Amino acid sequence: MNTITKKELVEQVAQQTGADRGDTRKIVQAFLDAVVQELNRGNRLEFRDFGVFEVRQRAPRMAQNPKTLEPVKVPAKRSVRFKPGRLMREQSVAPQELVNAR
Repeated sequence: MNTITKKELVEQVAQQTGADRGDTRKIVQAFLDAVVQELNRGNRLEFRDFGVFEVRQRAPRMAQNPKTLEPVKVPAKRSVRFKPGRLMREQSVAPQELVNAR
């Protein structure tokens, strides 16, 4: 499995659309900024067939330091959750296939 950087993604989109790389970079960055801004506002972003981004509030909990076995308080926090849409699930590798590939 490889990591694709934003630069590589911009290059792919620019090649597929025939658009200038500089303009494509600005568009991709504007999209990512808008996603972050909406999530910070607590909004849910739904892209049909692709998936849904939403912010979840995680409750405070007690955990354990694995080294000292001492109890540690973990504060409440917000986290972003992504749920893949239908087309992404259909086109993605099944979890069992990932396990077998290791």
